[in-house]
This record gives sequence, C-alpha cells and structure tokens, in this order.
Amino acid sequence: MEADSQDSGRQVNFRSGYVAIIGAPNVGKSTLLNELLGEKVAITTPKPQTTRRQVRGILTGNNFQVVFVDTPGIHSSQGLLNKMLVRWATQALDDVDAALFVVDVTRRRRSREFAILELLKRVRLPVILVLNKIDRVAKETLLPIIDEFRDMYHFEAVVPVSARYGKGVNLVLDEVLRLLAEGPRFYDGAIITDQTTEEIVTELIREKIFLLAEQEIPYSTAVVCDHIRSDPEKNRVDVFAVIFVERASQKGIIIGKGGRFIKKIRQLVEKELKHLWGRRVRLTLWVKVLKNWSKDEKAISRLGLTT
Repeated sequence: MEADSQDSGRQVNFRSGYVAIIGAPNVGKSTLLNELLGEKVAITTPKPQTTRRQVRGILTGNNFQVVFVDTPGIHSSQGLLNKMLVRWATQALDDVDAALFVVDVTRRRRSREFAILELLKRVRLPVILVLNKIDRVAKETLLPIIDEFRDMYHFEAVVPVSARYGKGVNLVLDEVLRLLAEGPRFYDGAIITDQTTEEIVTELIREKIFLLAEQEIPYSTAVVCDHIRSDPEKNRVDVFAVIFVERASQKGIIIGKGGRFIKKIRQLVEKELKHLWGRRVRLTLWVKVLKNWSKDEKAISRLGLTT
C-alpha cells in the first residue's frame, strides 16, 4: 500500500517518524509490533528466524503516526539466505528516525548483543532498549541487566516488557512518541500495514508451516501467492498459492500421509483469512521442488524474498 499523498501535508503539533524494531532472532520483535498496533500484522512462532522481510506496521493517533519496521533477526550465518536477511535488517537502520532494540532477558546471547550495539553506535540513532519476556524471570534479575546495558550504550530509555501479555508495551509507545519530531502523515490513518494482500497470504502460510513442521523443513520452504479471485455469488475468496521446497523428500513431508499435513495448513490459513476478510475463503495449495533455492540468489529473487 502506498503512502497517502492527500494527507501528507504537515500538521501543527503532529508527530511522525519511522522506528526500526531490531534484535537477535526469536526475541519477540514481531510479537511486540503486533501488541503496539493492537492487530496482527507480523507472523509469530516459537522458532527463530521466522521473519524474512521488513514488515511495516502503521500506528496512527490523533496527533501522531509511527511507522514501525519489523526486521529479520540479526545473527551470524554462513547461509546465503540468512546473510541476505541480516543485510536487509541492518539496511533498515539507514532509513529510520529511531530504533527499538529488543532483548530476550531469559536467553542472553551476548556476542549477538555486542554486534548489534556496535551497529547502533555506527548509525548513531536514538535507541530505546526493550527488555522482553520479564514475565519469565524474577524481578531482582532485571537491575543487573539494565546496569550492564547502560554501561555499554547511551539508551534514550530502558523499558521492561512482556510483549506476549502486553505488559509495559504502552510505556514503549510513550517513549517512542517522546523521541519523534513534528512531521507529516505518511499513510492514510486507516492503514495498519503496507503489506499487500498477497504478502499477507504468503506470510500466514509460512507461519503455519513453522508452527506445524519439525526440524529443518520450515527453513527450506518458501511461499508464493499465485493469485486471488473474488467470487461475489458465493461470497467467497479463492486463493491459490505454491509452497516451494528444496528436495523431493521435503515435498512428501509437507503434503503428509494422505494429504493430512497440507490439509491442516490449509484449514488454519482459511480460518484466519476468513476472520481477517470477513468472507469465506477457499485456499488451494500446490507443493513444488525448487532445488536448493535458499543457496541461489536468483531463486531467492524469483520467490520475492528481496527488499
């Protein structure tokens, strides 16, 4: 969805800006984004490296608009796809006004934290430290963590939260708004994400694969929404999509015995899209092999995994 040109004029006392949400994989960045917006715009799973693209979530109030940019987890990797994801995440910092650095207090990865802090020092953005998953640790363990981070970087604020349960998320928004300067409204106030309908479909299918599949299967799959067709007579939307895997053996796993696995994916996605669109949905899925696609930059581009 494109920025709204009609409302792009600067309003008196209207604050706006772009804010990146960064961190290591599986620290709760997407969960935080969804809680900030009060709507699900980014998929979430317990598995790391679920997010593969920058997802923008737009929060508009009476006198502000914040465009949050959810990013892939920053980590070290030898794989081509993961290297590209990290590059896209770091590039997001070039085009924002501030950043939320999300840390999972239950599972510290100091080498990754140090690498992200070094990156933040180079771009010199105002940064809010968000200590996530505080519902799973004793309160007395937080103060040493806060002191440790304050010794390493000058944060504009440190906010402990439980993104999963919404605790402290309103305080994150308060700190973000404090940092933003007067600016224009970039999007129509009714828009909450810049994702296309096709992108929403592909992300929901990927989410269900991540939730249901084991081992390396989710990381070897990519999804392309072929086309969407509305059927007014039946008050139904027909959606057609392709799941790509890297090996023939993976195709059999995705389909499942008697087609049971892919049927479960289809049912879950249809239910969620029906809730989202307010109409019945019929999803048709195909599974195809694109050998070693995650190691081929041309194949990655073909699958739409570029920014």
